[in-house]
Amino acid sequence: MWHLFKAHWREYLIEALSLSVFMTSAACFATLLHYHGSPIVHAIPSLQVRQVLMGLAMALTAISIIYSPWGQRSGAHINPAVTLTYLRLGRIEAWDAAWYIISQFLGAIVGVYFSALLLGEPFTGTEIAYAVTVPGPWGAKWAFLAEMSMSFFLMSIILQVSNRQNMAKYTGLLAGVAIFIFITFEAPVSGMSINPARTVGSGVAAHVFNSNSPIDGRSSTLSINGIDFFSGSENIQYEDAAFGNFSIEGETSGDDFGVILTPELGAPPAVGDGPPIII
Repeated sequence: MWHLFKAHWREYLIEALSLSVFMTSAACFATLLHYHGSPIVHAIPSLQVRQVLMGLAMALTAISIIYSPWGQRSGAHINPAVTLTYLRLGRIEAWDAAWYIISQFLGAIVGVYFSALLLGEPFTGTEIAYAVTVPGPWGAKWAFLAEMSMSFFLMSIILQVSNRQNMAKYTGLLAGVAIFIFITFEAPVSGMSINPARTVGSGVAAHVFNSNSPIDGRSSTLSINGIDFFSGSENIQYEDAAFGNFSIEGETSGDDFGVILTPELGAPPAVGDGPPIII
């Protein structure tokens, strides 16, 4: 265990930092696009238009992380469900996967708390509420089905495209497109998480552990190779105008978290070569 930590601690740190950066970006854009005191909200009153902008912002954030030198080195999983899928497929050692997952959870939590210090009450108040994710007005069952379907679709894209040598370099772009679509259209149903670390990060800061608890079925990943991890959840209402959470006012928005790719730990690909190919 410790020899792996010594050999790969940089990759673990990258996973944590990448998730912190993503959560900080999500918090900033959610506050900018959905807090009632934001000039953007007054300039663009349409929730649907702002939802499209949110999807675009988070898709570009994910793509930037994936193709950054950081993402090229660690594989840019930034999602425990993705790491577990690669563990199931034998693409990552068990202890490496454990350290990845620990790093991802810690990174998400740190990112949310940093965002709270940076943004203050607009982010921590009842409108944005730390971007906590809860099911929409259709309830937890539909949220679970939506999250499971999105996870299956995202992992299918990653595994299929990254296995094709002539297409592998586009894996991150296609994952970004999927994130954009999910945030724009699905967020009102489930809050759009598909990432247990992302959910727990907001939940810890907001002290919300009922509908989306640390044991959250909506972060499940079903790959085309047959892996699945999921459990049920209960529905609650939470006043939050961001990230697709159902609010008392009935406004919804969205966010996603997480992708992608498999690292070759200890032998990072050269920057600019695109995502590593899964053989």
